Amino acid sequence: MSETSVITILRDSTDRLTAEEPVRWAVGELRAALAARGVTAREAGQIGEVPDGAVCVLVAGPSSSAASEILREASLAMPDAPEAVALTPGRSGSRDVVLASGSDARGLAYATLELADRVAHAADPAQALRVTRPVVEQPANPIRSVTRLFVSDVEDKPWFYDRSFWRRYLTNLATQRFNRFSLALGMGHDFLRGVLDAYFLFPYPFLVAVPGYDVRVAGLSEAERERNLASLRFIGEETARRGLRFQLGLWTHGYEWVDSPNPNYVVEGLTPENHAAYCRDALRTLLQECPTIGGVTLRVHGESGVPEGSYDFWKTVFDGVVQCGRPVEIDMHPKGVDRRMIQVALATGLPITISPKYTAEHMGLPYQQASIRELERVSRPPEGDRFVASLMNQSAGALRYTRYGYADFLEEDRRYGVYFRLWPGTQRLLLWGDPALAAGFGRYAGFCGCLGLEICEPLSFKGRRGSGLPGGRDAYADASLHPEDGDWEKYLYTYRLFGRLLYNPDAEPDGWRRHLSHDLGAAAESAEAALASASRILPLVTTAHHVSAANNRFWPEIYTNMPIVDEARPHPYGDTPAPKRFGTVSPLDPELFLSIEDFVDEVVRGERSGKYSPVRVARWLDELAATAAWHLSDAEARIADRRLPAFRRLAIDVSIQCALGRFFAQKLRAGVAYALYRRTGQLNRLRQELDAYRSARASWIDAIEHGKVYRDDITVGGEPFLRGHWVDRLAAIDADLADMEAEGQRVISASTPGNGDAAGGQAIAALDDEPPPVEYSHTPPVAFDKGRPVLVEIRVRSLDDSTRPISVRLRYRHVNQAETYRSVEMESDAGWYRAAIPGEYSDSPYPLAYFFELHRGRNRAWLYPGFAADLANQPYFIVRRDASRSERSN
Repeated sequence: MSETSVITILRDSTDRLTAEEPVRWAVGELRAALAARGVTAREAGQIGEVPDGAVCVLVAGPSSSAASEILREASLAMPDAPEAVALTPGRSGSRDVVLASGSDARGLAYATLELADRVAHAADPAQALRVTRPVVEQPANPIRSVTRLFVSDVEDKPWFYDRSFWRRYLTNLATQRFNRFSLALGMGHDFLRGVLDAYFLFPYPFLVAVPGYDVRVAGLSEAERERNLASLRFIGEETARRGLRFQLGLWTHGYEWVDSPNPNYVVEGLTPENHAAYCRDALRTLLQECPTIGGVTLRVHGESGVPEGSYDFWKTVFDGVVQCGRPVEIDMHPKGVDRRMIQVALATGLPITISPKYTAEHMGLPYQQASIRELERVSRPPEGDRFVASLMNQSAGALRYTRYGYADFLEEDRRYGVYFRLWPGTQRLLLWGDPALAAGFGRYAGFCGCLGLEICEPLSFKGRRGSGLPGGRDAYADASLHPEDGDWEKYLYTYRLFGRLLYNPDAEPDGWRRHLSHDLGAAAESAEAALASASRILPLVTTAHHVSAANNRFWPEIYTNMPIVDEARPHPYGDTPAPKRFGTVSPLDPELFLSIEDFVDEVVRGERSGKYSPVRVARWLDELAATAAWHLSDAEARIADRRLPAFRRLAIDVSIQCALGRFFAQKLRAGVAYALYRRTGQLNRLRQELDAYRSARASWIDAIEHGKVYRDDITVGGEPFLRGHWVDRLAAIDADLADMEAEGQRVISASTPGNGDAAGGQAIAALDDEPPPVEYSHTPPVAFDKGRPVLVEIRVRSLDDSTRPISVRLRYRHVNQAETYRSVEMESDAGWYRAAIPGEYSDSPYPLAYFFELHRGRNRAWLYPGFAADLANQPYFIVRRDASRSERSN
């Protein structure tokens, strides 16, 4: 300690906010952080109690006269918004102080925790308290949530009962400015079939005994049930103590396991006649026993075990929330939800939210996708066996478009809240951390008035469906890589980025850099850059080449190969266009990206659409992998000790993601070359495809080598494609490559020398050029009047010497994913292009989305605004209805 060993924390006794429990707890955290650094902190209630010359932290809300004076002298104003934060130096009386203030108890706790975090990470804790640059922030998103899933009797019971874990974990969430924690029970199964591990699957009888019902879990003792309830109470109390809201997810309401001969638990005492009433009374009992539960998340579609359209059942269940004696939010996972279901919920008079998936069951790029796949957008009769079809009679039929996005829920005058849930399909094992993408999620979680984002934390679904293994969740075979204080601490940087950048997408980088600097020293800057580039790879793959929307089929981290050549080769991807092979796979966002087959069709026709091609995506993937590898090499040169576990964990996971980026880049090129050969007969394309696929295989071998620190059986499910190791996937890659080699040998041996070689000589990478240099000038309309034309104009100026004219097409759509885009050619006048969205189209309850498609001849096209270099922006424009004019006209 360089300057003083005693610090006074002045908790203004005249301010009611400082007496609230989250603030008192946060002050305790600041004292503990100082004590851990060898600094004594004493508390005072009035400025006169502060010793002369002492470093003083004033903790006070804006109603405190001392805080108000300091803010006024600093020309600062506390935002009139919940959870706002202010930190600034100032004077109170004759003493210098650091003011930690907030607009409410949660904001004041955040401000105090920010100082504690600075103290914990700074070289000099006293200097950390000397705030030189004032900070005034307010949240961009009212909901910033983390959900933790209980899916494994084996792997999840230890943390569920571990009170020390909960204190550390919840403290981290509050410090990173999350404001909600959700515990999800019953989320590990999408259908109650083939059940092995049923712990908490139908949650109520694992937690409460309901008077009047003889409902029980066979084999579960009363003592264990009471222990479960006590743990749930403790989690809720500790969550509330930190100022966070406690949300309980009850994802399954079916009670019969179908085709399940060997479950570890079964529920007894329920019948179709008492099912709904029991759920009502059990939910009421649970909410009364755990008064800190502020909201319940309910899966109200067929995967809950209750057939869709069971409005009376859900009305009865909702009554249990109504009867609990306090206002509790009802949050519905809205797959298959129609307006009648929403009305049933609204009729309770309680706060109602719906929480659609952000980008299917995966993490794509952070913008809200411009379109959804045709597989989901186009309604058709329910598919699958009779069991599934009876449950999913709406979401697998007429309401397919509600499965994986915001669907048609974003009407301007909606009476319910909407926030998004980021599902754990893309990345759940490897370390993730990109400030640019995290800030993108912070910006676009509030899309069209939505409330924010809930992330499914890393390691979600680990051990689900009876695949849990003893020995911990982190999956390391190398014991030296186990995080010292638990598996979740590997991902502290991930939590930090999401929490702080959901709160403020424009936050100062010090908020996350201090963590890496503390752990990695001189290597921190390069490590940050390496992990950021690596962390864009799999979200880009997810968005551009989406073999399945289901997280329990598509696991990009340990990808199960989809064949390029023979669709009869086994693979798990059912929800993909036929024929089901690599080239026909749809992008997650087909409005902005092309499949391999569609791109090749454009190449052959010589007419481009402007959409991003698989060749362009491959180039981006290679660039991301190369950038990450370069920065990682620099970090390895700078780190003081390369054996440091935190650095090794980061370096290994970055290396694996680089290998995956190169693999997918080369496989995309191989797919393009193969499709071109099939369309044109150009023999040189066979050579190109083989070279690219062999290179992809080599990159997969790199992933295997780096992945040797992990167990040989990493489980996120029981099926082969949800468990195992990178090495287990190699056989399918080799089989596909062998099919390609056999076809090539067969065709080349039968061909005339030179046949087709010249025509196929162009390199795959040369098939898609970057857009020409162009300068744009465009100001989106501030708002539109419902029922009136919406004028859109853009100025386009070429910066090269081409004399070929540019034409511009406006593409637009309601913010309703059930619809398709319309387009209109824009009229050109001296470099300006103008078009109007018709008044009959704007006569709609939805906002409008639009972007520009630019052409220079038939074979040169591109999009504006398109993607920025960091892939973190929104590649289209949104214009919302002028609500003030609508109100005046009513």
